[in-house]
Amino acid sequence: MYDLIVIGSGPGGYVAAIRAAQLGMKTAIIEKYPTLGGTCLNVGCIPSKALLDSSEHYHNAAHTFKTHGINLSNLKVDLKQMIARKEDVVKQNVEGIQFLMKKNKIDVYQGLGSFVDKNTVKVTKDDGSSQNIQGKNIIIATGSKPASLPFIKIDKERVITSTEALKMKEIPKHLIVIGGGVIGMELGSVYGRLGSKVSVVEFMDAIIPSMDRTMGKELQKSLKKLGFDFYLKHKVTAVENKGKEVIVKADNGKGETVEIKGDYVLVSIGRRPYTDGLNAEAAGVKITERGQVEVDDHLRTNVPNIYAIGDVVKGAMLAHKAEEEGVFVAETIAGQKPHINYLLIPGVVYTWPEVASVGYTEEQLKEKGIKYKTGKFPFMASGRARASMDTDGLVKVLADAETDEILGVHMIGPRTADMIAEAVVGMEYRASAEDIARMSHAHPTYTEAFKEACLAATDNRALHI
Repeated sequence: MYDLIVIGSGPGGYVAAIRAAQLGMKTAIIEKYPTLGGTCLNVGCIPSKALLDSSEHYHNAAHTFKTHGINLSNLKVDLKQMIARKEDVVKQNVEGIQFLMKKNKIDVYQGLGSFVDKNTVKVTKDDGSSQNIQGKNIIIATGSKPASLPFIKIDKERVITSTEALKMKEIPKHLIVIGGGVIGMELGSVYGRLGSKVSVVEFMDAIIPSMDRTMGKELQKSLKKLGFDFYLKHKVTAVENKGKEVIVKADNGKGETVEIKGDYVLVSIGRRPYTDGLNAEAAGVKITERGQVEVDDHLRTNVPNIYAIGDVVKGAMLAHKAEEEGVFVAETIAGQKPHINYLLIPGVVYTWPEVASVGYTEEQLKEKGIKYKTGKFPFMASGRARASMDTDGLVKVLADAETDEILGVHMIGPRTADMIAEAVVGMEYRASAEDIARMSHAHPTYTEAFKEACLAATDNRALHI
């Protein structure tokens, strides 16, 4: 009898298991696939960042090194080596999780975890053999899978998902990306930097539409410099695989059908909760119409000893959100009183420039009728950004019109994925824009742009513009 069984070893699952073990619980974790780490470590966050990094190095070598006084000849892409390095990065991270399981004395079961009843989970191996294990508490952390449209046949060769995009055998001549969200923009960037023509077909009127609209406009401007074409407000109606050519048909909203021809199509319209084979009904766990596990504010299902976290429950599908929820549930089971402020979980797009956001968007503040003031500072005016030739983008701060409390921070520019943490810390402590404006920021750094945007939000006092 375990104190806790975790089904799924992604960022939410393995972090929940570690925290539970730290709190003295006898813990087991079940993973369907041969390696730990879930989507994030194996076919998501980590491998995509490895390829993004490699492709950015190549792009700089091809386009900016000469300006820096570095002359190269016969520059070419070794895609096979790029993929091999990516796989090595994944291997190191996966082995790290395996080590953490041993260090924390967590029992690892490899196989498909499915409920027998509310305290019993059956683990079925690939060879069909199985065993039952029991737990006082169980966490469902089974994550998500790429979503598709009913009429699109994903053949994993020409019509692909993010998983196949991470192990391409060749650089596409023309990659058509269906979906202008985070995944599509990141993987589109990888191949756009390596020389692919990239066309983005998006149903909404903006890319990264869930973020502040200023971010989408700025990112679109940057990606156009890479040669991206954008088909916004276009509804995909058909995807036809003709062998070495794929045709995407879309309705442009005027009753006209637009045809886009390429050699690969990346379907990146989002992800769906993954509960296949879980047999949740055997434990009496409710699944919503959207396929999510239904939970309350404490992430508890309708069955008191069973919890669910991460992509399989409501909210943003983010690895770090899952981690916070994993810790939250482990500490709740241990009798502690943890909290999560979902508004202050940052979102990041790892293109270049990077996009990072936390708190309310301007659109949300307008919708809620909250009076606010805005401060902006462009990286074009940043000495550090000019020195590194990274002048695209800006920092945008939204503060309460009366109290000056920071309500939202939205950044697009160099290293904003790291910079956003300062905004998160400030907002956790309910800082005002004036508070940040009064803090010394090292010069020259990218983070000065955040200070300047806060100065701009307080009586338009930005110093360097």
